[in-house]
Amino acid sequence: MLQRQPTPGLSLANILIRLGDVSLIELTADVPSGSVFTVMGPSGSGKSTLLSYVGGFLDPAFHAKGAVSVDGVDLLSLAPEARRAGILFQDPLLFPHMSVGANVAFAIPADVADRRQRRQIAADILADMDLTGFADRDPATLSGGQKARVALARVLVSRPRLLLLDEPFSKLDMELRAQMRALVFERARTAGLPVILVTHDEADAEAASGPVHRIGIKETSDG
Repeated sequence: MLQRQPTPGLSLANILIRLGDVSLIELTADVPSGSVFTVMGPSGSGKSTLLSYVGGFLDPAFHAKGAVSVDGVDLLSLAPEARRAGILFQDPLLFPHMSVGANVAFAIPADVADRRQRRQIAADILADMDLTGFADRDPATLSGGQKARVALARVLVSRPRLLLLDEPFSKLDMELRAQMRALVFERARTAGLPVILVTHDEADAEAASGPVHRIGIKETSDG
């Protein structure tokens, strides 16, 4: 097999993920920095398994192979926590026992040891998300859109290499969904982060303005 040359951004080479004899994902794709690669499929088709494979948390029940790299760095050779994959799910998954600011500060890398500096970084990015003064708020008091922005802020301060989006807009109403799409994709472009978006919503794929890989379920020929 010919070796693929490292390219800027995310490289997915000869990815195959299956469960038993069922092939879920088969693809090869390059995702340039700041662009979005969308994976679409019906519920239960296994589209989120690609995010699990890239992030390092794929259930052992699945068989997976292929190469994944970002800017030439082999992600699969790294422990999940070292891959620096920023992940947004359907739910914001904010820690209920922490303030908004503490939720964000929790994700700041450990090399920023000074507590005052960590609080300032959290406050700055919250302000950048139009959440000035929210650092001491209880997450339970936030609206759905505000929680989504806090979750995005938390991901961004973690210094991710790439973003993995697992239908993060699906539980928002139509207006908020459009706002969050625009915000997430703009921040990814600004930060130069390659993005994989998993969705069943055609409007998500259209807003992403990138290539779309559509999947179904089929039997493998080799068992």
